[in-house]
Amino acid sequence: MAQTVLIVDDHPSFRAAARLLLEAEGYAVVGEAPDGASALRAAVALEPDLVLLDVNLPDLDGFAVAERLTADGGGPAVVLCSSRDAAEFGDRIARSGARGFVPKADLSGAALEAAAR
Repeated sequence: MAQTVLIVDDHPSFRAAARLLLEAEGYAVVGEAPDGASALRAAVALEPDLVLLDVNLPDLDGFAVAERLTADGGGPAVVLCSSRDAAEFGDRIARSGARGFVPKADLSGAALEAAAR
């Protein structure tokens, strides 16, 4: 499964926890980004298989970043995450081009894999 992952979240503590959890489950975390603009640059530079992308970022929201990353039909698989429930976002998740959504509290390698399908 050894997928490469870029973690995008404005909270350093969440990025660190997600990195530890995902690396322990066999993922290769190739980078981290604290905001949408740096996420877009990192995705181009690092070419991850998957981007774990927080919905709430300080500049662009995760939906806008997901749309840009998936605009040409290529690019990495994008899985959105938030401390809020997916139901609060309505159809914005599906419209963003993201493959799925994982609540932050439920993050695991299995949940990420299921959401990325």
